[in-house]
Amino acid sequence: MKPAAFDYLRPDSVDEAVAQLAEHGGDAKVLAGGQSLVPLLNFRVVRPQTLIDINRLAALDFIEEHDGGLRIGALTRHYALESSALVASRLPVISAAMAHVAHLAIRNRGTIGGSLSHADPAAELPMLALLLDAEIRTDADSHTAADFFVGPLTTALAEDELVTEIVVPGLPPRTGWGFEEFSLRHGDFAIAAVAATVTVADGKIAEARLAAMGVGETPLRLRAVEAGLAGEAFTSKLVVEAAQLARNEVDPPSDLRASAEFRRRLVATLTERALAAAWARAQ
Repeated sequence: MKPAAFDYLRPDSVDEAVAQLAEHGGDAKVLAGGQSLVPLLNFRVVRPQTLIDINRLAALDFIEEHDGGLRIGALTRHYALESSALVASRLPVISAAMAHVAHLAIRNRGTIGGSLSHADPAAELPMLALLLDAEIRTDADSHTAADFFVGPLTTALAEDELVTEIVVPGLPPRTGWGFEEFSLRHGDFAIAAVAATVTVADGKIAEARLAAMGVGETPLRLRAVEAGLAGEAFTSKLVVEAAQLARNEVDPPSDLRASAEFRRRLVATLTERALAAAWARAQ
């Protein structure tokens, strides 16, 4: 199929793009990598009157150090995150997760701003933004990741608001990470995934963070599991208990790819693996 007819605009600056969004509002869609938008256009699931192509906006394509963490431009491609030495040194969980995103051709085009704005509940970047307490900045405002994802393919963005950059805080010293994803084939959408960070102090878990995707209408922080781990010594019994708590904390859907019960079991198994990997790296 081919998309319905639309007007095509290609701004040369962020200000021009924002002005075009303000003019066309809900009748416009922003084209970045296009890896999610173009299929929706072709199947006529969305029919914008205007397409605003922001690929000329080089000012939105960057990865920079920021207070021990990172600032990442909205047009930064998935593969740039995967291959960046700066990302690998500051937030290696992002580098590892990007290798699970579809296939290389898609990672070469897909952008961080596009993925976050699209808000697919089975996408890696929204889950990582939630795990790492990222701030999603726009031309007019900023949003915490916790408030940004409202529902499936739905965010807190206004119709005329453009994501410009993402700020990800650095992790404390002696923090390890784990990322575990399950799909039927490499490159398929994840049936479920879990990411974790564990910070160690005095031989115990000073802080743990866990997030899951593919098991709800948005990515999820497993807050009850985090609270149960804080201050505890790391033992196999503790990990099993955390995995069972994670299983009970999610309420996933059933669909053609997996039942809700299968997803719950996956969350338990992936939580065990992610926590074990994070603890090992924290040492």
